[in-house]
Amino acid sequence: MSRFFYSLVIIIVGLLFIGKLVSLQLFYEESNIVESDPAITKNYLYPERGFIYDRSGNLLVGNQPSYDVMVTPREVTSLDTLEFLKLLDLEQEEFIDKMARARRYSTRLPSVLVANLSKESYAALQEKLRRFQGFFIRKKSLRDYYTTSAAHVLGYISEVNTDDVRRNDYYIPGENIGRTGLERQYEEVLRGKKGVSYVQKDRFNRVIGPYKEGSLDSLPQMGKNIHITIDKTLQEYGERLMNGKRGGIVAIEPKTGEILSMISGPTYDPSLLVGRQRSANYTAMYYDSLSRPTWDRSILAQPSPGSPFKALNALVALQEGAINPKTTYTCDEGFYVAGVKRGCHCGGGVRDLNSGLLHSCNAYFAESFRSFYRKFETTTEAHDTWEAHMKSFGLGDFLGTDLPTGAPGRIPSTEFYDRAYGRNRWVSTFVISNAIGQGEVAATPLQLANMTAAIANRGYFITPHLLKEVEGENSIDYKFREKRYTTIDEKHFDPVIKGMEAVYTSGTARFLQVPGIRLAGKTGTVENYTRIDGEKVQLTDHSVFVAFAPVEDPKIAIAVYIEHGYYGNRYAGHIASLMIEKYLKGEITRVDLEKRMLEKTLAKEYAKPTSGKPFEINEYAW
Repeated sequence: MSRFFYSLVIIIVGLLFIGKLVSLQLFYEESNIVESDPAITKNYLYPERGFIYDRSGNLLVGNQPSYDVMVTPREVTSLDTLEFLKLLDLEQEEFIDKMARARRYSTRLPSVLVANLSKESYAALQEKLRRFQGFFIRKKSLRDYYTTSAAHVLGYISEVNTDDVRRNDYYIPGENIGRTGLERQYEEVLRGKKGVSYVQKDRFNRVIGPYKEGSLDSLPQMGKNIHITIDKTLQEYGERLMNGKRGGIVAIEPKTGEILSMISGPTYDPSLLVGRQRSANYTAMYYDSLSRPTWDRSILAQPSPGSPFKALNALVALQEGAINPKTTYTCDEGFYVAGVKRGCHCGGGVRDLNSGLLHSCNAYFAESFRSFYRKFETTTEAHDTWEAHMKSFGLGDFLGTDLPTGAPGRIPSTEFYDRAYGRNRWVSTFVISNAIGQGEVAATPLQLANMTAAIANRGYFITPHLLKEVEGENSIDYKFREKRYTTIDEKHFDPVIKGMEAVYTSGTARFLQVPGIRLAGKTGTVENYTRIDGEKVQLTDHSVFVAFAPVEDPKIAIAVYIEHGYYGNRYAGHIASLMIEKYLKGEITRVDLEKRMLEKTLAKEYAKPTSGKPFEINEYAW
């Protein structure tokens, strides 16, 4: 029995060795030997990157040819350096540095010496390149933009760095990768798949021909084209309206969650980040610490939402039975907290839900907020309930959009206030500023637009997204089609929407009506502070506005946030109404208003904090 066992072991071990040898012969030769054999050169064939189209099929991003000068250090022989540098438009010190870096990477593998040659430089170099041993030209494509807008949405591509190569072995030095925006989010879709060809060389490093007659070669596969939800016309128009202004605009189609426009001001022409000047252009914009054009305010800015938040607090109070649409509170041109009067600009009087919304009465919403808290036995229970309602609208956390970056905003929790005031040592009066959208609440323009879409839909939203279609694929991710319901019953939305419509017909936005379109919206004014020489200083308020239209069948929900724009119906409200008219009508009838918004800038306001001179804030003259 033991003899049989040992014989069996020997047979199994022998089979394993034979299998290993077969594997080495069949597979190692085809992969590892090819990679390590200095007589075989591996050349990559690069596909075109997928095109990007807007929701109507208008081309936004295509490709243009680009040429890199590559070097394989071990193959470089003596050369006429001066002539070579002249052809490449390189200084000698830069050339020496680039060659040193190439050698450090690998003496045997090619590295990029000069990226993104112009067509003219390529033509001049190609004629003489055979005289420069060890150098060759690699053709690839760079992005070609058919719009000067949507830079933050589209993103940009750039060369991979050592970290990129270390994280993903698909890439080698000199290749491009999507760095921001949709280029980054859908990198694997857009990049396609590299092809490869193997070339056999003799001992004199002369090309003999394809290795194994090209049996191991593969063709490149072009990246897939994508269609996005952005409306090119609306995006470009909104960026024109943001001329000389800082802030964000986000417009969403309520029923689908498709983002129609996503604007950050100031912005930049995406073509600035293409070609040999890309690095210099990016550096200049990155270090512009005042206007910060590379910072996407539409998804990263987190200001207090201001009065648009009153609509949500009204919905919460209705849901919990703290008020009904006919509940009234008296405004004495303000309200009292711990014996201290807080101001209100509505003019005073008896307010119900409708008049509270259309006049944006601080006192009404402060009192309804207190009434809500009194419905619960403890402050903790009340606040936890309030927090859950607010978060059901997509506030206070990441929305889960198809964007590689963003900010969560803030809906302060019970734990947040426990840390600030002590456990069970605070009540509704401590947090009453949240009733009017000030205090500790914060929201991005994207979150405000999504909140507005949820109100327009009377209780649900679909996760905002930018991808509409990948060519050749039938559908997008299910989460971008799924309805996400709020915690508010549908019946409570009608009185709030009625009040928001009254804002346009007889309230704070009555001068912003669009002929022939029923609109619902809410103005907002947000206090604005900074530090100058270590001292807290108040600046002109931020202007905020949310709206949707048409009321009976919402096709657009929009949020506009303008830094230092003062009250909500000044800059933000005007811009919102123009954007709505442009999208729904295709043209602007209020040409005088349009001209004013296109030409008016806030440069004077933005210069005040750094002027070193005394200044006034919230000036009515504009």
